[in-house]
Amino acid sequence: LTPRVGWLNDPNGFSFYDGLYHLFYQYNPYRPFWGPMHWGHVISRDLLHWTYQPAVLAPDQPYDNGNGCFSGSAQTLDDGRQILLYTGVSWEKQSDGSMKEIQQQCIASGDGEVYEKYEKNPVISSDQLPKGYDRSNFRDPKLWKEKDGSWRCVTVSRNETNGGGVLLFESSDCISWKFKSVMAENMNRFGRMWECPDFFTLDGQNVLIVSTMEMEAEELEYPNGNGVVCQIGHFDNQTGQFHSISSQSVDYGIDFYAPQTMLAPDGRRILIGWMQNLASVNQHSEKEPWFGQMTIPRELSVKKGRLIQRPVRELDACRQKRRLRVFVDVSQILSFQSHHKVKKIDIICLKCALRRMTNIIRHFVTIRMSLSLSLTEAILVQELQWYISVHARCKTTVDHSSFEL
Repeated sequence: LTPRVGWLNDPNGFSFYDGLYHLFYQYNPYRPFWGPMHWGHVISRDLLHWTYQPAVLAPDQPYDNGNGCFSGSAQTLDDGRQILLYTGVSWEKQSDGSMKEIQQQCIASGDGEVYEKYEKNPVISSDQLPKGYDRSNFRDPKLWKEKDGSWRCVTVSRNETNGGGVLLFESSDCISWKFKSVMAENMNRFGRMWECPDFFTLDGQNVLIVSTMEMEAEELEYPNGNGVVCQIGHFDNQTGQFHSISSQSVDYGIDFYAPQTMLAPDGRRILIGWMQNLASVNQHSEKEPWFGQMTIPRELSVKKGRLIQRPVRELDACRQKRRLRVFVDVSQILSFQSHHKVKKIDIICLKCALRRMTNIIRHFVTIRMSLSLSLTEAILVQELQWYISVHARCKTTVDHSSFEL
């Protein structure tokens, strides 16, 4: 998924409404660079094929006409309307004449096509922040409905001393909100600030996902810079506090940020993320028609205290004409070039695929057994790496989209 024109970043309002998957996103329709934030909108029946819709939010009100309509989420109200909870960014004049950015939480409701902003926005004011938290860094509300019909949301805010954290708010009607608690604090462990919080229960475990800014590497688990951290732990419903038991990277690649999850009608917890990194977003030309893309959606689960991800099962329907090759001797195939009419591109692709597989194996052996291999399995992988390098022989499954070891 890419924008038709302009700039795309964080996924917003990922949801299922009126028989369709809806995905909104941070959107600047005017340039292929970050700018005044709108909410772009696409819909899908299968999470893979998306249809562009008109943008649903634009920075046209006093409470969001600063840098725009920042990230947020979506849910369905009891009356059937879809509600969007988002961060409105405005400018406030200070006593010395300077202007300061203020971030507050706002709502809009609609029918899946047209949305109307609430006339009394913002619904969560920056004045509701606990002492020490920054009004200029208070954003990205993630909304959900409790079993008793009440509403809750988490936001992030930066703290003056400990890198900020996740704040919990609650409401009976999704309009009037009260601060509940500082749900989780960064304590300067994961980066300078957290963004885009997501909190949910999965396989009996409480899961908190945050995107981290300017994080320092922690051995080989967390990379330098901007990343995404998953914490699994215990949530105390009475105090509103989350106690982390374990943590891990959500993605070990460099182009992954600001993911958001939704609960599908069949009970799956599905995640989609922005396939880009904030550190490398301005290296393209102004002449490019668009910039930014989303990842393939992923199904989540928790097993043995770890977050597990797999591409959504809808992708399986796109695979066809499966071909099985068992113990193909690549050296013999390459020798065909002198005796048979073999397409040069096939030879190049096969060489690249083998080189790529070897590099992948070497990577996972080096990165602390990121595949959770046992010692015996790790030795086998090392032997397999040597076997491919020396003998150029492997067992593969080939289809239209992958070359799998």
